[in-house]
Amino acid sequence: MKQLALFAILSLAYLDASAQIDFTGEWAPVYHEDAPERIPGPEIGDYMGLPLNDAGRLQADSWDADRISMVMQYQCRPHSSDYGMRGLGNMRVTREFDPQHLRLIAFRTYMPAWGSMRTIWLDGRAHPPAHAEHTFQGFSTGVWNGNRLTITTTHLKENYHRRNGVPSSDKRTVTEHWMRHGDILTVVTVVDDPAFFTEPLVRSQNWFLDPGQQVSQFYCEYVTELPPVTEDSIPHHLPGENPYVSEMAGWYGLPTEVLRGGAERMYPEYLLKMPEPETPPPAVCELYCNCSDFRSCL
Repeated sequence: MKQLALFAILSLAYLDASAQIDFTGEWAPVYHEDAPERIPGPEIGDYMGLPLNDAGRLQADSWDADRISMVMQYQCRPHSSDYGMRGLGNMRVTREFDPQHLRLIAFRTYMPAWGSMRTIWLDGRAHPPAHAEHTFQGFSTGVWNGNRLTITTTHLKENYHRRNGVPSSDKRTVTEHWMRHGDILTVVTVVDDPAFFTEPLVRSQNWFLDPGQQVSQFYCEYVTELPPVTEDSIPHHLPGENPYVSEMAGWYGLPTEVLRGGAERMYPEYLLKMPEPETPPPAVCELYCNCSDFRSCL
């Protein structure tokens, strides 16, 4: 009986371990989803598909990209870990084991954009208290649900949900679901940002295993690129004065209202009440007309 009991325990332990998927390797992103946003970058004022509230919209409208050159604090500011999964760059995943018990305790990721390194703890540790340090990569823990790894990240610094100034707050929580099918890695992210969203934002990304790639080191150095400005001068637009927020509507013949984002404009039912565009669509598409991969978006 003791042998049968021991066999049962070992069998359960084996089944639990066999459900854990190995995500280690060199991964390259597939840009078949939201390619214009992820490669050339989103247009000013394009908040479509985001459950943005008025506070997030107001801050996004103030965005002026000159601050990246004129304000040193912005020059080497990295992607946060949630946006990093959407950014332009490959990813290396490695494993860390408890040397005494040879138990998997963490995955570590490295992305060359700004040399971002992240640890995803798998050893059951708790998240720090709310007042603990916030970083661009945050504090991540993972749990297994069958062969799916669910990751929860807190303690993120403020950053952006989209590179055209749509802000993300330090109050957001990010949940990721990592699923591997052969050489394809699918990551579904759910971002809950009570400061700027009215509901969670759900997005997905795919990666393919690319063992031959070389993920290089990244170097960024703060320099004065333009004549210095006063310490309290940050390039921006005052409310209602950004001349570019409706520019994209004219390019594609869209109602300006559509660009403003918001949960009420994200779902098919909105088509029933969507207004007519202020300007008719062009006869022939002229910008990002076949943007489905890296090369076609350039």
